[in-house]
Amino acid sequence: MSRGDWLRALAVVVIWGLNFVVMKVGLKGLSPMLLGALRFAAASLPFLLFVRMPTLPWRYVAGYGLAQGLGQFGFLFWGLQLGMTAGMASVVMQMQAFFTLLLAAPLLGERARGWQWLGLVVALGGLAMIGMAHGEGPGQMTLIGFVLTASAAFMWAVSNVVVRFATRHGSYEPFNFIVWSSVFPILPFLGLALWSEGWTQIVHEVQGLDVGAVLSVLYLALLATLLAYTMWTRLLQRHPAGRVTPFSLLVPVVGLAAAGVVFGEVPLPLQWAGTGAVLLGLVINQTGSWVAARWARQPVVKA
Repeated sequence: MSRGDWLRALAVVVIWGLNFVVMKVGLKGLSPMLLGALRFAAASLPFLLFVRMPTLPWRYVAGYGLAQGLGQFGFLFWGLQLGMTAGMASVVMQMQAFFTLLLAAPLLGERARGWQWLGLVVALGGLAMIGMAHGEGPGQMTLIGFVLTASAAFMWAVSNVVVRFATRHGSYEPFNFIVWSSVFPILPFLGLALWSEGWTQIVHEVQGLDVGAVLSVLYLALLATLLAYTMWTRLLQRHPAGRVTPFSLLVPVVGLAAAGVVFGEVPLPLQWAGTGAVLLGLVINQTGSWVAARWARQPVVKA
């Protein structure tokens, strides 16, 4: 990866790390489904007249929008509302790297190296420790929140695979792709909001929008969706999924720090241990090729 690609990956890490705190702020005044509808409406509708449609079959644009938009963020917003802490959400969402590797091998034929599997297995063990450290007390991660967030991570992996399929079909501009794919989750989110909240409650929430909710929607739409996902998609265009997705394992570093500062969240000891295992998995995944190359160059010592 070039230096520019490394900088893009790190910028995505920071934006997405702060993302979870911003979601929690937005969910104080908005229901999960309405927040999703407003996020993707702000990320798409103002730009449709100025941004050309991507030169791709609509199945890729719609598939990505529904997987990444409705699937990933529908589950994530719902999980955050039902007791998932912002800091632990930033960790659990990194299961997407494990799910992506599992899906990319049979569907895309992208061959994973042994150290990639080892790194992701270590990370999965860390996530298992985090899942076991759930509770029902104030400020603790609930089991249903963990399950919903893990489901969101799986849908993120599905969207990663859709991007790789779209890349094989032909070149396209990531920004155009993100803008137009963001159209597809809007109506499903609105439908779910009407079904779960009712029209009266939706009107009440929209009329009661405060500065925090508006800024949350703008951050999620412009930075976390348009900017970050454009850079993420470009990275997936240039590099195999197994090389790109592990960078997201750095998101918890920012997410845990931000959640601690803003909400005073303090992970349990088992959650800290699990987070350490997740980051260790990233180190193994990213340094495995270098270690293997150095090992291969070692001279053979005869007895």
